[in-house]
Amino acid sequence: MSDILSIFKFDNAVDDAVKIQCGRVCCGLQPHLTRTESMRPEMNLRISPRTVQQETVGKLRLAIFSGVFQPGSRLVESQLCAQLGISRPSLREALRSLEAERLIEIVPNRGPSIPALSWEEATAIYEVRELLEVEAAGRCAARILPEQVQALEKSLVAFEAAAASNDSAAQVMTAADFYSIILANCGNAILEEVHRGLLARISFFRGRSMSLKGRAASSLAEMKDIYEAIAAGDVKAARKASKRHLLKAKAAAKISIESVT
Repeated sequence: MSDILSIFKFDNAVDDAVKIQCGRVCCGLQPHLTRTESMRPEMNLRISPRTVQQETVGKLRLAIFSGVFQPGSRLVESQLCAQLGISRPSLREALRSLEAERLIEIVPNRGPSIPALSWEEATAIYEVRELLEVEAAGRCAARILPEQVQALEKSLVAFEAAAASNDSAAQVMTAADFYSIILANCGNAILEEVHRGLLARISFFRGRSMSLKGRAASSLAEMKDIYEAIAAGDVKAARKASKRHLLKAKAAAKISIESVT
């Protein structure tokens, strides 16, 4: 009998505690945290600044695109560490990222190097670019919004400034920005995703094409044709201008590659 009374008193105590807790919530009072709640792990959602590895990858990628490192040349780690002001572990982590993008090769017992240019690979890249970018340009012309047309014009102006300055790295990056706006407004996220996966190699060969004398100016005129067709909502003209631009870029890349092989 005493055991039953003990259980009854315990149940009443629990009920009273629940009622008090509920009353606090209803009255807007904050309940005390239980031991389990106080031990709940916290997540730091603060965004970290760019890491050394990310900064290193960006610097080396631009150097490759702009021709600072020539195809077939070796990358000496000690020299790169001194030039970049970073440790060897940080450099090697960055080099692995660039290897994943196929911008460098890391050969055992030989170290990292810039891969020799292959016209067969370049041809394959330009064929895929034609499939993706011509389609994207036509779709973009049919659906781009006015504010995005302004963004496209702004990127074209940035490329024009880069072309006039003969800054090869800026030419590659501003051209990539121009196309990224077209891809982002084509209405096909998968098409954009596939193109993004090829961006490093596209930029590599774009850098080779832009290195040809007079190519940047010609490219500017071709990109203006693409922009005007898209701004006018002319799907057929946008496709035609995009294809013409790619064919001329491919021809320039071939001349540039053959001159160093």
